[in-house]
Amino acid sequence: MAFINPHINFNGNAEEAFNFYRSVFGGTFTKVIRFKELNSPEFPVPAHEAEKIMHISLTIGKGQMLMGNDVPEILGKTNENENRSKIVIHTESKEESDKIYNGLSAGGAIEAPIGDSPWGSYFGCFRDKYGIEWIIEFNKDI
Repeated sequence: MAFINPHINFNGNAEEAFNFYRSVFGGTFTKVIRFKELNSPEFPVPAHEAEKIMHISLTIGKGQMLMGNDVPEILGKTNENENRSKIVIHTESKEESDKIYNGLSAGGAIEAPIGDSPWGSYFGCFRDKYGIEWIIEFNKDI
């Protein structure tokens, strides 16, 4: 069965925030990916954004995670007083991911189609028809 974890967007200070969260909750960083790790001809990363966080995961308790990222400037600033978070659903299979992704995204706006990600999971994100942002992810290692 799927489980849900929060995902928070930041305007360049995700690493600082997550170090703070770790000091409060404890836990460990299970994944830290910087934008420079995704630099490619298809996804060029400007030098001033190379060290920013593309994805970070902090374990909190058993099987729970707090996740986040810095929003690249090309996507504009995150309105920190409004919708700066996403609901992440971790699934048990690609098939479950597809079912949930296709169901929840119907009538919404796709941000990333569901498929294999450069960081090794099966991933997709969208804003549903009510404006809620979702990430669907299957990672066989979780």
